[in-house]
Amino acid sequence: MPALSSSLISPALEQIADLPAGDRELLAAGQLSLLEHLARVPDPRKRRGVRHSLSSVLAAAIAAVLAGAQSFTAIGEWINDAPPPVLACLGIRRDPLTRRFEPPGEATIRRVLESVDASVLDKEVGAWLRARVQAAWPEPGRRTALAVDGKALRGTRHASADGQAVHLLAVLDQQACAVLGQVSVDGKTNEVTRFAPLLDHLDLAGDVVTADALHTQRGHAEFLVTGKNAHYIFIVKKNQPGLYAQLKRLPWRQVPAGARHRDRGHGRDEHRTLKAVTVAAGLAFPHAAQAICLTRRIRPLDGGRWRTITVYAITSLAAHQATPAQLAAWIRGHWQIEALHHIRDVTYREDHSQVRAGNGPQVMAMLRNLAIAIIKLAGASGIATATRHYARNAARPLATLGLIPT
Repeated sequence: MPALSSSLISPALEQIADLPAGDRELLAAGQLSLLEHLARVPDPRKRRGVRHSLSSVLAAAIAAVLAGAQSFTAIGEWINDAPPPVLACLGIRRDPLTRRFEPPGEATIRRVLESVDASVLDKEVGAWLRARVQAAWPEPGRRTALAVDGKALRGTRHASADGQAVHLLAVLDQQACAVLGQVSVDGKTNEVTRFAPLLDHLDLAGDVVTADALHTQRGHAEFLVTGKNAHYIFIVKKNQPGLYAQLKRLPWRQVPAGARHRDRGHGRDEHRTLKAVTVAAGLAFPHAAQAICLTRRIRPLDGGRWRTITVYAITSLAAHQATPAQLAAWIRGHWQIEALHHIRDVTYREDHSQVRAGNGPQVMAMLRNLAIAIIKLAGASGIATATRHYARNAARPLATLGLIPT
């Protein structure tokens, strides 16, 4: 779209030169690819009377959340405050007579984000994001570790008849801290039944999937190893009493430590020791190749007694496929998804969100996930600092998203 006669597009584009290196690399990774993915999302609206394209509304919402918007109202305010060059890059409609931009209002944004197919949107955004992650870590043979975990959106419980909060199950790339997909878990089912639908559309060949004890299920192991040519690391607790007893009875005292690590921070001193042993036969779990015993010794930095926590796990990775240090890193890395949930609650105040109707909660969660991943891929030192950086200039989110032409 040509620049306006009083063109502000040049000053906007000049901001690209001031972006951090990570932002410029993302911009170079492929212009308009995000818009192409968004264009594949079906528009839920009737064609008659539609004034704003679905892709332009979705792109504007992504940019606004990247700049710190936490609600439909805030998204609408960001769009209305954006200068004409930014609106042009987003594809916002202009009046055919006056040539003035007509940004979508808060009511339009609300209707679109509450009615759009959240599952398709999640898949398209996840596909775009995974391409960015692969571009950031192009090393051949790198084994990607993916963490699966769920989160309840507490603020939505007040809108449901049964008082149940919207619950989402997500898969996250541990190294990039990027959510590559998420599915809803309704009140008639649970996370276990949504595990395969969450991962089914992803190419997992050679990847390793980590999950907590809830997902230590034989069906999940078969799905990953046989169906997806992937590997698993599953925590084992007493919800699998037979398997737990088998692991606990193994002669761990005779197994040397394969990996040790020490952390000091968050008010405590923590020593972690991992032991891994090959289980050629005998474990009653599909494709189990190694048993793992992880011991954590924790003491407050201001003194006090040590306490010891022992965790057992199993993996389909054989000893020649992963070192004990790698296993320890992937188990530790699983908590990146908990850290992501913390950021959503603290920085984006997700549990206080008033978005409760339709697909709005899932879509807003996706927008927050995407914003966090983009910020981390851009190499920012902190999420709150980065959102303030993007909020000060409307061109900055577009440059990072690859929506500003060069």
